Amino acid sequence: MPRSTQSRVRSFALVGALVAGVGLTGTAGPAAAAEDAAVKPAVVGATAAVDWGTCPSDTLAGVPADQVRFYSCARYRVPIDHDNAGLGTIDIALLKRAARTPGIRIGSLFLNPGGPGGSGLTMPIGGQYYLQPPVLDRFDLIGFDPRGVGQSNPLRCFTTQEDAEEVFGAQVAVPLSRAEISGTLASYRDYGRFCRNNAGSLLNHMSTKDVVRDLDTLRAAVGDQKLTFVGFSYGTLIGSTYTSMFPKQSRAIVIDGNVDPALRTSDGVQYDRERAQGFEISLDAFLERCDQAGAKCAFSDGNPRAKFDELREHLRKQPITIPGGAAVDINSFTGGVSGALYSPAAFPGLAEDLQALYNALHPAGAQAQTLQAKPLKALTPGKQGLADQNPDSPYTGDDSYFAVNCSDKPFKIKQEQVPDIAAKWERESRTFGRYQAFADTAACPVWPAKKPDAYRGPWRAKTDVPVVVVGNFYDPATQYRFAQRMAAELGNTRLLSVDAFGHCILGDSLGVDKAVADYLTDLKVPAGGQVFQPNVQPFETP
Repeated sequence: MPRSTQSRVRSFALVGALVAGVGLTGTAGPAAAAEDAAVKPAVVGATAAVDWGTCPSDTLAGVPADQVRFYSCARYRVPIDHDNAGLGTIDIALLKRAARTPGIRIGSLFLNPGGPGGSGLTMPIGGQYYLQPPVLDRFDLIGFDPRGVGQSNPLRCFTTQEDAEEVFGAQVAVPLSRAEISGTLASYRDYGRFCRNNAGSLLNHMSTKDVVRDLDTLRAAVGDQKLTFVGFSYGTLIGSTYTSMFPKQSRAIVIDGNVDPALRTSDGVQYDRERAQGFEISLDAFLERCDQAGAKCAFSDGNPRAKFDELREHLRKQPITIPGGAAVDINSFTGGVSGALYSPAAFPGLAEDLQALYNALHPAGAQAQTLQAKPLKALTPGKQGLADQNPDSPYTGDDSYFAVNCSDKPFKIKQEQVPDIAAKWERESRTFGRYQAFADTAACPVWPAKKPDAYRGPWRAKTDVPVVVVGNFYDPATQYRFAQRMAAELGNTRLLSVDAFGHCILGDSLGVDKAVADYLTDLKVPAGGQVFQPNVQPFETP
């Protein structure tokens, strides 16, 4: 998906996956059966059919007037626990973009943007940016917010925004001092207490297995005998879990920016360690490509690797203030670099910011014009403090990120081990090791969900048609080795490799886009062993 489209349709929850701060907004009915939910008058087999209706105007904001007719919306009721109807129900929010050529319609194509916690409801609106015209012609595109996310009964651990800000405000992205470390660990314990007190029964039913069982119900409810699905990032775990649980209901599954499902669901600590390593691989490649780009990269003068390391080590001791008064500390620096690595379009701006910081450290050797005040593009300091002064402003985010991750990823450690783990990881992943340890690994050992029913294999996908697995060589969040493992673990797959930077690639590599379109529409399986190129390489003009 093009990087500009990623920010529009994914929010981008994928960046939040590293910084552990997914805060998506939305409204939904209560966990108990809501009176305003649509009544399903028709039945598909044993499953009630989706009752599509008009979308709210704000949902379709930006859709041209002559295109509105293609869209419809619905809410579909599913049980909180598919094995225990007595726990009640929740409603899943759905949006459909109808096939442009109904006469050759194949069926429905379900979409998921990742996260976990990414709102997928409006993904069909931007479908033309990452799907080829034949796919738009022949499929109804269906976006949905998974359970606990956005407009699908958002799982909320707080009742007021102030409580949330107090907890999150105590978390330090790269805690170095004893006080920062103890305060960050304590904030995760506080987070867990709020979730235990406020999240309700849904807290124990947020695993990917629960999401997949919802998805299979939705597949039947739209009248499809088999699922056609495209999932990005965490959405690849949804896709791979679906093919493993429901192989004979899988028609065509495309997963882009892949996790390692076996590792993720068996050893959360090692998985997070390898995520940090993936970001380091991507950073190394960025600095090398910057060096090769010469004047096209603002950070290329001298030795980019040595300059970057100097900046990072300085920031571990004290912030850097650039002309105009903007101060960058190790937390905003690490978060900004990690976020920029998701999108090659952000590389030039990141390079400019890095050079501005370097010039601030070495003003005597910098040209006068480079020291003039100008806003940073990637390394913007984060806001801190309360959102407003209303002591009872309602909390409108959701806490699905940890609810899903801590259900799926087992952590066989105690939280007090995290500082030693962080110290070990930063020796091998100097920029991102500590960051990753305190972003994800510190939370799950104290997460209050009780024995979630997660799917942990087997992963051999005995599907009728191979699953298409897409992986970028320099993907930061889901390193290329994860895509290789996904392909091997599922077994019946085709791995499409891309010599590209950034997280996920659909919409940014015409060769991949065409291969995926042929696969989705005609079940034409791509040849194995192919390496594709992106439409544009970093620091090159489109």
